[in-house]
Amino acid sequence: MATFTFVDTMKRRGINIFSSGNLCHLAILMSLMTFVACEKDISTTTDTAYFGGEIINPKNDRVILSKSGKGIDTLRLDKNNRFIYKINDLQPGLYTFELVAGDANELQMVLIEPGDSIMFRLNTLEFDESLVYTGKGAKKNNFLIEMFLDGENEERALLGFSQLPPRDFEEKVDSMRKDKIKKLKQFDDSNTPSELFDEIAKVNINYAYYLSKEVYPFANYSKSEKKIIESLPKDFYDFRKDVNYNYTLVEGYFPYYYFLKRHFENMALAKHFKHSQDSVFNRKCAGYSTTRLNLIDSLIQEPSIKDPLLLRATMEFISNNKNVGDYDELLQSFLAKSSNEDHKHYVSNVINSLKELKPGNYLPNIVVYNTKGEEVDLKNVGGNGQPKVLYFWSNAYMNYFQDCHKKAKELKVKYPEVNFLAINTSFHDVHTWEQVLKKYKTNTDNEYLFKNVAQAQKRLAIYPMNKVMIIDKDGKIINPHTNMFSYDFEEQLLGMLNQ
Repeated sequence: MATFTFVDTMKRRGINIFSSGNLCHLAILMSLMTFVACEKDISTTTDTAYFGGEIINPKNDRVILSKSGKGIDTLRLDKNNRFIYKINDLQPGLYTFELVAGDANELQMVLIEPGDSIMFRLNTLEFDESLVYTGKGAKKNNFLIEMFLDGENEERALLGFSQLPPRDFEEKVDSMRKDKIKKLKQFDDSNTPSELFDEIAKVNINYAYYLSKEVYPFANYSKSEKKIIESLPKDFYDFRKDVNYNYTLVEGYFPYYYFLKRHFENMALAKHFKHSQDSVFNRKCAGYSTTRLNLIDSLIQEPSIKDPLLLRATMEFISNNKNVGDYDELLQSFLAKSSNEDHKHYVSNVINSLKELKPGNYLPNIVVYNTKGEEVDLKNVGGNGQPKVLYFWSNAYMNYFQDCHKKAKELKVKYPEVNFLAINTSFHDVHTWEQVLKKYKTNTDNEYLFKNVAQAQKRLAIYPMNKVMIIDKDGKIINPHTNMFSYDFEEQLLGMLNQ
């Protein structure tokens, strides 16, 4: 995550280059391997490794390499869109490389050990489908990627399994786990992997299994979460005694991280149900969120694991609960538990900004550019005396750009008296902004770009990206934090218009 935006971009896919349909990659891969072989000073000393690759259709010339959430270096592509990087004083383990691909930044994890010379090739237009590793250290990484691919297929199956009674569900997921263990044994028998690889592969298998059981109460549609939790066999969560809450070796590994996220959600919910009248999962509940923070704090000591989970839980509550009066208690709990000063500063700023944006207040002074290059105060855009809807988009998420503009166009037909204003939040990228609008033939009358993006994001508390603001005809805030795709959004618009 560096900030663990891992979050919603972390699909992984592996391809056997000798399988049917993929032999066309072979010539390119051979070229890449020749490129590696021609490099000077490539050795396999015990404390170094090489990592490189070729990017097809690159969005820029940068690949960011990091480990445990800390940046190591920004790697630059050469004129052939390739790079090679020597890692000195290597710390064996999982590394993350990040680049712009498709609609957003993509992250991939790679296991690097002493003496490895790992190369990859990928096409940014088909990130998952095109990724292929070659070189020393490739086999173990291709095996891990195949496990990720299996996980993607399993997600669809698990949704169906989650509608089964608990014991039947257990039988299904136990069978899936045994199949993975069998595949790992076959790989180990055919190769000579390190203990580190085996440990990481087992983390993938075990924590994916644990995750499936933690998700069960949320995925089963037959009852309320409370009734499902109360109906589970007593030994359903026996695996929890084997959970390592401070597993620094895999702290950035998404099977582990996603398990912890769901694990604490589940435990907090079960505990919350015991002393409340609630029977369904309510993300807006301050009591539930406080319980979640307390559990994270009590069970995790390692800051690099604890702090991202505390941040995620707090921001999810803020995003789901629009009542700013509920924020202070949770904020104090978060500040007391987190050791990350950047996280503390960020959350405090978001909450302070949201308080300033409470209904009835006027918009703060924010300068934007219109498509004529003129500076305009946000208060004055869209005409005075008319209600407004402000929605935001970024050059990095073009699918959302299309979705939100399509939705705004539909709503404008139904509510012609409301101005729908689109604001680009990308940093100082006027050219790309103009090119995107031109490419998608967008009506530019109500398109704007922040002059100072960092200031605007802070003062308007733009989190998440799909946040929308409703402003009445007098320029007062009606709702500072809603969503155009919410089932009750049109009710909110009608409520404002009928005032």
